[in-house]
Amino acid sequence: MTRYFEDFSPGQIFKHWPGRTVTEFDNTWFTLMTMNTNPIHFDAAYAATTQHGRPLVNGLLVMATVVGMSVKDVSENAIANLEYESVRHSGPTFAGDTLYSVSTILETTASKSKNDRGVIYVETRGLNQRGEEVMILRRRVLIPRRPV
Repeated sequence: MTRYFEDFSPGQIFKHWPGRTVTEFDNTWFTLMTMNTNPIHFDAAYAATTQHGRPLVNGLLVMATVVGMSVKDVSENAIANLEYESVRHSGPTFAGDTLYSVSTILETTASKSKNDRGVIYVETRGLNQRGEEVMILRRRVLIPRRPV
């Protein structure tokens, strides 16, 4: 479903589906592809000596997945992502965890300079298969208005 600026309102909630199970391969590949050399993400022997006792999924992979799940409902029709205002990793993600995301529209602001668009301010929470929050982020997205 193509959503335009007029289709969003403050307080609106989107439960994005389906979820995505993150594999060890996903984590290792993403971490090495992005040149992140922290062994907490790909060295099981090293990770065993840390507080979690096993490798953590790369936080940027978690963010990309959580945002990606929201695209169909929130920003598939976007002109641009304008800003990622905040990103907080509120819990760990491990290989084998399934991520889900839920978005809440916080604010909508019509453009003052161009009447064919507006900005939505959205908060998206990433949850694991137990419903535990692992990430929360806020972003502003430029969305076209419905054509006349």
